[in-house]
Amino acid sequence: MLQKYRVVLLIETSSGYGRETLQGIMRFLRTHHDWSVFLELCDVGREPPKWLFDWNGHGIISRLTTPELADAVKESGIAMVDLSDRRIIHDLPSVRTDNVRVGEMAADYLIKRGFRSFAYCGFENEQWSTDREKAFVDAVTRHSGVDGCEIYRSRWFGESLRSWEDQQAELITWLGQLAKPVAVFCANDGRAQHVLEACSRAELLVPEEVAVLGVDNDSIIGPLCDPTLSSIEINPEEVGFVAAELLSQLMMGKKPESIVRYIQPISVETRQSTDVKAIADPLIASARAFIHENSCNGITVQSVTEHCGLSRSTLERQFRKLFDRSPQQEIRHVQIKRARKLLAETDLSMERIANLCGFDHPEYMHVVFRREIDMTPGQYRRQSRAE
Repeated sequence: MLQKYRVVLLIETSSGYGRETLQGIMRFLRTHHDWSVFLELCDVGREPPKWLFDWNGHGIISRLTTPELADAVKESGIAMVDLSDRRIIHDLPSVRTDNVRVGEMAADYLIKRGFRSFAYCGFENEQWSTDREKAFVDAVTRHSGVDGCEIYRSRWFGESLRSWEDQQAELITWLGQLAKPVAVFCANDGRAQHVLEACSRAELLVPEEVAVLGVDNDSIIGPLCDPTLSSIEINPEEVGFVAAELLSQLMMGKKPESIVRYIQPISVETRQSTDVKAIADPLIASARAFIHENSCNGITVQSVTEHCGLSRSTLERQFRKLFDRSPQQEIRHVQIKRARKLLAETDLSMERIANLCGFDHPEYMHVVFRREIDMTPGQYRRQSRAE
């Protein structure tokens, strides 16, 4: 009978990061059938279960590692791979996201979008947040010509965690003091949700006044936010796979080349919360925000000039300078973007889609669609369904 290694997984199922890490472990197990796995249902903020300290098994992959658990495991001889970056426990085999690279990627992305004012919103006493903060601030200082950035931190977990309303009040005050337009890099997508809510309460335009970038590219949080959240896509599935690979080597008594592995982030997923160039002129920022909010309601360029109080010639000149297109083209861009989404994701009729996107009739939508993307709405729908 095949000897199976008894393995415990201390990985939260309450977060997208934890679930994707488990997907990576499952990918490893599809070609390795000598593990008997127990998944402890848990949340990332809790302590390891007491029964684990005298458990008779072979291996542990843990996101809940404490110094006490690390000491107990070392004494028992059980192999363990640490995935927790809340604190760093030295001499313990570990696999982690490269948080320094995450911070550098955020800085590079936001600098390229033209921002000159930067801020970081993170957590106290969380090593992963501290690493991202330091790398972000260092990269901004080196590459933007700006001397550092503003910082906000509060507790992530624990008894001293302040109430939602207290944190919102603090964030609103902090955001109000930042030089606008500002790019706010948040420690994770959950933190970015806090910032977006504070912006909404303070009536700050996102992304025109405050651009918000998260981390994790959580498949639920990002699209659920309003505006939808831009986020750095890290690679927890690869973290899980590499952790399983490393644990397998340790349980077989092999000595791996390195006991600490860093997994690189993948890319930035741009959504609405950063989908803008930094606009110093508040009237132009207001005009563009008005277009993005109302283009599908049948507005005209005159509607925009009346809203922001600029002459048509000034509006035209500034739009071409900043966005390389006219206000009318910006309106069409928003309408077509909305039409493409409805064509790809719904079975609504062409007449209904034209109405929802602010076109007078479907024939005119057909003309604009063909001119802008070189295919008809029907062709686009068929192509998107085929993909």
